[in-house]
Amino acid sequence: MSPESITKRVPHIVLAYWIIKIAATTLGETGADLFSMTLDLGYGVTIAIFMTLFFVLLGIKLRMGRYTPLSYWLLFTSTAIAGTGISDFIDRTLGLGYAAGSAIVLALLLVTLFVWHRVEGTISVEHVATPRAEILYWVAFLIANTLGTAAGDYLADDLEIGFLASAGWIAGVLVLTALAHYQTRANGVLLFWIAFVLTRPFGATFGDLLTKSPADGGLGYGTVVASLVFATILGVALVRESREERKLTRLETNGPSPQLAS
Repeated sequence: MSPESITKRVPHIVLAYWIIKIAATTLGETGADLFSMTLDLGYGVTIAIFMTLFFVLLGIKLRMGRYTPLSYWLLFTSTAIAGTGISDFIDRTLGLGYAAGSAIVLALLLVTLFVWHRVEGTISVEHVATPRAEILYWVAFLIANTLGTAAGDYLADDLEIGFLASAGWIAGVLVLTALAHYQTRANGVLLFWIAFVLTRPFGATFGDLLTKSPADGGLGYGTVVASLVFATILGVALVRESREERKLTRLETNGPSPQLAS
């Protein structure tokens, strides 16, 4: 089967992808705190709500069998919120701490990527051609979002670096990762997963910076305001992405306009 004949199930990894991802992951942090703490539902109920939503949205996405910005990013956001809840549950309810939690979730991610590679022959996130590959793709994303939350909280809380400094350190590593992608021959798949995991703690620490009280090192805007802000940013980005996707679909279906073809 030629690449051209494969139905597009996932987006291309371009700058817009990372911008929307950071907005979605930050919303995952503030949204999980909104449900578990502000609304006092607790981690267990929050996880149950968003894992249920995850399975429902995944079923819809698999049934569609193609990429649309709305279905993709709603599903992604559910993994971000569920991942935050799972990380907090491991640390605070089970009492394992962020370091042990990060180690456990990292092991789960490596096992998932290993299985994905064994059954599909690749873990490239831009060549997801089958329902089985897409299921593994989303399971890996859910685990990676959980790992990113635990790692971010470990830096900010356990190492007492603070939210702003943690976000700064992570941003620096992300810049180095981007430079490695553009300036070296480093493995692109490896660099993607490094960037994917690290953008999660960047979003988590940035979300905590906005929501936590000044006494806890934050700016004190609260989970409701911060969640609304990032939900708005995500919504605007999705509208723009949907328009671009429709233009691309029309171009692929109808071919270039006469003016462009001449």
